Amino acid sequence: MNTNDISTIATLIGSRICHDLASPIGAITNGLELLELSGAARTPELDLLAQSVVNANARIRLYRLVFGHSSRGQMTGGDDVRTILRDLYTDGRIRCTAFPDGAFPRAEIRLVLLALLCMEPALPQGGDITVTQDSGAWRVTATGPRLVTTSGHWLALQEHRKDQSVTPADVQFTLLPLLTADSNMSYVAQASETDLMIEITPA
Repeated sequence: MNTNDISTIATLIGSRICHDLASPIGAITNGLELLELSGAARTPELDLLAQSVVNANARIRLYRLVFGHSSRGQMTGGDDVRTILRDLYTDGRIRCTAFPDGAFPRAEIRLVLLALLCMEPALPQGGDITVTQDSGAWRVTATGPRLVTTSGHWLALQEHRKDQSVTPADVQFTLLPLLTADSNMSYVAQASETDLMIEITPA
């Protein structure tokens, strides 16, 4: 491991943050389970808290895959990703309607999830996201009642140029091109009034 590499240090920091946050969220989950076992009445407030904890736990697991450190050759199962996305989108506003079975290199899963994160801000009224894989090529597509792709982030992504106005909320738009190149992959991003598509293929 090259600890002088800025990207490596960044992923180690991401892993540390996810690890440290997982413990208190896990404690809250255990507390809610104990309340349920004790026969405490289910109230709207407890239901909201339970849903928020599920969402927070899923978000941390997602960020661990996307922003955390991974070893060379590490694999991630499609079942694990589906569980994360199911818990992440419990409110039903955004739905991930398909994700392939099998085990895949974590480096590729990271790229796919970065593409998925690029879809989220373009779906202000929600929508459906589908992930497919065929012969080493990944395709992430999204449809919704209203798509917003006029931001500089999507335009820069489509034109393969550096985004000069990135913020913490939009870091996925900068990371996707960089990590795709580092993984010896290439990508194509397309957007229309009705759907979005990011395809990631071996270079």
